Amino acid sequence: MTQQLPPVAEPFQLPFHYGALHHVGLDYLVEPAPVAKVLARTHPGLSAAEFDGRACVSVNFQLYFAQYAAGAGITQEIEINVIAFPRGDEHRLAELSYVDYASGVDQTKLLGIGRIHVLCDNDIAIEAGTKLYAEPKYPARFTAVMPSLNGPRSDTWAIGCQDTADRELFGFTARLDGLPGEPVNNTPITGYGTTEDGRLLAGPMNVYHPYRLHLLDNGDRVSLTITDQDSPVCQDLAELIGAAPAAGVWTYQSAPVAAHNRPYYLPAPR
Repeated sequence: MTQQLPPVAEPFQLPFHYGALHHVGLDYLVEPAPVAKVLARTHPGLSAAEFDGRACVSVNFQLYFAQYAAGAGITQEIEINVIAFPRGDEHRLAELSYVDYASGVDQTKLLGIGRIHVLCDNDIAIEAGTKLYAEPKYPARFTAVMPSLNGPRSDTWAIGCQDTADRELFGFTARLDGLPGEPVNNTPITGYGTTEDGRLLAGPMNVYHPYRLHLLDNGDRVSLTITDQDSPVCQDLAELIGAAPAAGVWTYQSAPVAAHNRPYYLPAPR
């Protein structure tokens, strides 16, 4: 039987084109049982992937820009994801290590992100993510310090997430200064969503340049702080990750397209 594509809700158009993207993600290798429990609650049609007996939980921050016919938008968001695949598709997947997965070895792209929480500061992006991709997406606010050509030389990312009343929820810091990174071809990234009527859908995201993968020997370079122990997102973070150290950090930053240079004096007229 031929399947129909999910509808594209008005007034949105697909694909959605990013004008610029700055993206950092933390991967944690954790005990599978709590991950399976949380994933089953949100996406019953997915199974959590395991790498050498560990499930993978990913926390990522995005800052992106989009240009529209009548203006522009800037969006920040954090996704809390479980690396997962559709139930019953185990036979299509090769046995992979975490490094294999993080390096983009899986070209079936069945290993995607099962979104548990998506927090976002742009109402239009929340509506689009919810209606188009069945994301569990809701409002939040952010503070972000990241590498920039317009700032001091640094490879440190420091991200804070607050609720709409400015109460601190959680945050993370990734200190990548001096840490080698390898280019990886890990896109398209398959994002999974579950609709209100229980249908599983997948939406791929292409990024037109390699990410950089920073493998970690220990978790000293990365810290994740949970402040509001009572909020649902923080309760899930604590259950999913616990005290596990980060196994890897991946980053992407759009290249600049122009530079406004330093001025110079002109000689006074004679």
